[in-house]
Amino acid sequence: MSLTRVAVVTGAAQGIGRAIALRLAADHLDVAVNDIASKTDQLQELVSQIQARGGRSLAVPADISNEDDVQKMIAKVVETFGGLDAMVANAGIVALKPLIELSSEDFDKLTSVNLRGVMLCYKHAAIQMIQQGRGGRILGMLALSAYSATKFAVRGLTQSAALELAKHNITDAILPKNTPIGEPEVIASLVSYLIKPEAYFITGQTIMVNGGLMVD
Repeated sequence: MSLTRVAVVTGAAQGIGRAIALRLAADHLDVAVNDIASKTDQLQELVSQIQARGGRSLAVPADISNEDDVQKMIAKVVETFGGLDAMVANAGIVALKPLIELSSEDFDKLTSVNLRGVMLCYKHAAIQMIQQGRGGRILGMLALSAYSATKFAVRGLTQSAALELAKHNITDAILPKNTPIGEPEVIASLVSYLIKPEAYFITGQTIMVNGGLMVD
């Protein structure tokens, strides 16, 4: 079993996911980076960058809305790094359409990735963490009408999962993506803190990181 903590970051080919992966690698975690298969080259470039800095990384392309893909992704990470300690369910999609122009197909695609995909990542990460018996961290990411619907659902999912998984020393939190443009490193810094052991008492929370644009 690896003595180094292991993290999976979904949606890591660009943006906030990429920044999180780089920050966690700098924190000396083994980092598995995920995105859809069409972004494999970007994932491999990220892996090479992490490895060039002395870290260990693995590209695990997968469709997080597909349960078989998620199971295989987790299994590959465990096979390679010896376990799983943090799941950062960052991947998400958006449809830039007003409600009256949104098709049912658009809505179904959004929910398949933004809700079912997050649920599957939570589920299979939790199963692995429970089997390991050493707890872990599960973080969701939130960022329009249909998009907001899926993300409110993720908020409820995360809060309920936090209550269910607390007895296994697995804690959950959500970071909304409604941040000032160009500040992914700020989110990465917060993720870095939240997956540290000393952050164990933060669970089931939504943490606003938006430069003061909205106050809770």
